[in-house]
Amino acid sequence: MHAITGATGQLGRLVIEALLKTMPADRIVAAVRNPAKASDLAERGVIVREADYDCPDTLVPAFDGVQKLLLISSTGVSGRLPRHRAVIEAAQRAGVSLIAYTSMLHADTSPATLAIEHRQTEEVIAASGLPAVILRNGWYTENHLLALPAALQHGAFVGAAKDGRFSSAARRDYAEAAAVVLTTDGQAGNTYELAADQAFTLAELAAEVSRQSGRAIAYNDLSQDAYQDVLTGAGLPADLAALLVDADVAASHGALFDDGGALGRLIGRPITSMQCLVAAALRG
Repeated sequence: MHAITGATGQLGRLVIEALLKTMPADRIVAAVRNPAKASDLAERGVIVREADYDCPDTLVPAFDGVQKLLLISSTGVSGRLPRHRAVIEAAQRAGVSLIAYTSMLHADTSPATLAIEHRQTEEVIAASGLPAVILRNGWYTENHLLALPAALQHGAFVGAAKDGRFSSAARRDYAEAAAVVLTTDGQAGNTYELAADQAFTLAELAAEVSRQSGRAIAYNDLSQDAYQDVLTGAGLPADLAALLVDADVAASHGALFDDGGALGRLIGRPITSMQCLVAAALRG
């Protein structure tokens, strides 16, 4: 069986959808914190089990009989490492034969603060001795487009990335890549830098929104402090805002760029373009 942690999250659900195209539902385990939120998956025949990162006693039973496990990184702003370690240790005890982990692009060398706990998790996996495959996901294009309503309202995207290039791809593309890795033999020991075929700057994103919407949308590059103020003023917690500002600064130094093409090769089709995702977002 294949198990997906965080299976009711945005990425987890897409991974399960991809797996259902190639394997029976009763061979898929949706490992979730709240099984009630996975009732729709259970109705389709997916095995739903409680697996709360913060309740280690739930993890070993959740992984019983599982051969391959996808550990989707915790969405917490901080404190991810203890949660990930709990999953890795439970996978060892349950006899999982392969663990895949959704890390961050160039986690081993990235200057981004967000990369630290990803890098530490990779180290814990390596020390565990479990056969493993690391999926270093780039930025999700959908993350950029969360700011689309504000950009349309105010006539500008804002950030602190200067002319840094983002090799961002669609969440569905990363999900399909994870499903391919889980269903393909010989993956142990592989590390994939997963990113879009074509990168873009935030100014280019703004220009594409302008083109498709018919409205003048600029990109205003701000200082770190000014961008932090914008984010907190929009209601984001200060610690999350600081991480996003830091990620933009890291991107300005190339941390979220990659042109290796691994994502497209894994899924066997062209990556969903930024232009297509902008069009979908504008349609609502």
